Amino acid sequence: MNFQLDAMSTLFLTVLCLLLGIYLKKRISFFERFCIPAPVVGGFLISILIWILKSTDVATFQFDTSLQSFLMVAFFTTVGIDGSFRVLKSGGKLLFIYLGICWFLAIFQNTFGAGLAMALGVDPVMGVMAGAVSLTGGHGGAAAFGTMAEELGHQSMLVAAIASATFGLIAGSILGGPVASFLIKRHNVKIEAVGNGENLPGAPETLTNAVKAVDVNSFLKMLAVILGVMVVGRWASEEFTAMTGFSLPSYVGAMLIAIIVRNVNDYFTVVKVHQKSIDLVSGVSLGLFLTMAMMSLKIWELSEVALPLLTILVLQTIAILVFTIFIVFRLLGKNYDAAVMCAGLLGHGLGATPNAMANMTSVCDRYKMVSTRALMIVPISGAVLIDLVSIPYHTWLINYFS
Repeated sequence: MNFQLDAMSTLFLTVLCLLLGIYLKKRISFFERFCIPAPVVGGFLISILIWILKSTDVATFQFDTSLQSFLMVAFFTTVGIDGSFRVLKSGGKLLFIYLGICWFLAIFQNTFGAGLAMALGVDPVMGVMAGAVSLTGGHGGAAAFGTMAEELGHQSMLVAAIASATFGLIAGSILGGPVASFLIKRHNVKIEAVGNGENLPGAPETLTNAVKAVDVNSFLKMLAVILGVMVVGRWASEEFTAMTGFSLPSYVGAMLIAIIVRNVNDYFTVVKVHQKSIDLVSGVSLGLFLTMAMMSLKIWELSEVALPLLTILVLQTIAILVFTIFIVFRLLGKNYDAAVMCAGLLGHGLGATPNAMANMTSVCDRYKMVSTRALMIVPISGAVLIDLVSIPYHTWLINYFS
C-alpha cells in the first residue's frame, strides 16, 4: 500500500509529529535530561515507524516536502534579524575562535575520511563523501558534490553522500544536547551567559509565553518584514549565482539580507522590532522544518551502506566527540556559552545548521538561560563563513583523487 501525501497533508502530519515530540519530552525524563530536541523525538520516531512498515511491505509513504525549504528560509531570516552588530561585537574574539574551529573541522573531516577510505581499500572519494561534504554540508552539499564526483567517474558517490548526510543528521541531533549537559555537569559550569542575564521565559517548544506576549498587529508587522527579506534574499541568491556561477543557498542570502536590514533599522529605527513575534516565527519555523526533515528521512538508506562507509562515519563521529569534549570546550572558555556552542558544533558538524540551532535551543530550555552569543556565532560561522574554506577544499580534494 502506497500513501502519497500532498503538501497540506505532509504539513498536518508534521504538526502532529512535533506535538508528539513535545508530549513525549515532557513525559519521558530521558529526553529532557539529555536535551534531545522535541522535533527529533517526534520526527525520528515516525521515520523509524515508516522504515518498519516499508521493510515489512505493509506500506510506503511519499511526502511532499516543498514547504520544508520555505520553513528553513523563514527560520534563517529570523536568525539574521537577530544579528545586530551590537550583539556580534559582544562575541569578540570568541567569534574568530569558533570560526577557526569550523575551518579546521572542515579540513580535518575530508582529510580523515579520505585517509580512512584508503586504509580500508576503497575509493578515497567515498571518504570525502563521508567527510565534510555531507557532515558539515548536509544533504545539500551531499547532493551537489555527490553528483560532481559521479560526473568525474566515481561510481555510487551520490548514494554514499546522501546516506552519510542522513547518518550525520541523526547523530548530530542525538549527541549535541547530551554532550552539552555532560560538560556542564562534569565541569560544574555556572549557568550564566556572558553579556546576557536574561532567563528563558519558557520552553521554546511550547511557545506558550511567547504567544501570550504577541498581539496581531505586532505579529503581522514582523511577518511582513520577514517575508519581504525572504523575497529579497531569494533574488540576491539567484543574482549572485548568475554572476559568479557559485551556488549560494537561498537561506544564506535571506540571512545576510536580514542582517543588513536589522542593522540599518537599528540606526534609523524605521520599524520597531517586536522580539516576541520574531521568536514565535523562529520557534515555529525551526520546529516544523526539523520535524519534517526527520520524519521524511529514508533510514533504510543507512542499512544499504557498505561496511567501509559505515566504519568511516562511526570513526568520524568518535573523532568529533573527542575533539569537542577535550579541545573545543576549553578553547571556547569552559563556561555555559562554550557548552551551548559545543552542542551547536555537533549539530552542524555532523548534520546541518538547523540541527545546531535545535540542539542549542534545547540546552537553553533545559537550563532556563539563553546564550545569545552562541545563538548568533554558531549559525553565522557554521552556515555561511565555513564555506569560505570548505567548498574550495571539497572541490580540490575530489579533483585530486580523480
